[in-house]
Amino acid sequence: MGNKTSGNEKKDPTILTNEDLKTLKINTQYTEEEILAWHSGFLKDCPMGKLDKKQFLNVYRRFYPEGKADKYCNFVFKAFDTDNNNSIDFTEFLLAVDVSQHGNLEDKLKLAFGIYDGQINRKDMIKIIEAMYDLANEEDRAGLKSPEKRVELIMQRLNKDKDDIILRNEFIQGCLRDELLRKILAPNTTTLPEDQTTNSNN
Repeated sequence: MGNKTSGNEKKDPTILTNEDLKTLKINTQYTEEEILAWHSGFLKDCPMGKLDKKQFLNVYRRFYPEGKADKYCNFVFKAFDTDNNNSIDFTEFLLAVDVSQHGNLEDKLKLAFGIYDGQINRKDMIKIIEAMYDLANEEDRAGLKSPEKRVELIMQRLNKDKDDIILRNEFIQGCLRDELLRKILAPNTTTLPEDQTTNSNN
């Protein structure tokens, strides 16, 4: 998911190349002028062109003042920090911010699940839902609302109740079709039509 290069081809992280700009214009809802303004502000805060996890969390908290962004932010940061050097560059940063500002529930789930390669187990499914609950400032987690119960019910609907591991995209679609989760995490959205549950391949 990251934008890192390797070997002798590492670019100066403070420079926004034409390729970076093109990537951001295609994959975010920001205009070129907005991207350049974000980049200018980014370099004021991070003159070396890199953002560490603590700085990233401080930015993310601004988008979720009523919630707790720490757990979700950790998933997102790991998804972009592909070489595990505890930093991300501007392009990766703005891609993550765009999902926070403009993304729907599916976008946010995909971003959180970005660290998993194709499959996910029950323990990690529960962690993701807990992180999303934190983000939505959902404190009521008893009974049917508990992350463990939601995972159990989603797995049953997917006919995977006896499995411990399923495909990442299957679980994302299961979350999107869970009415209670949608009311908590995306209260202003409607239920997905049946034929959309198998259309996601990324």
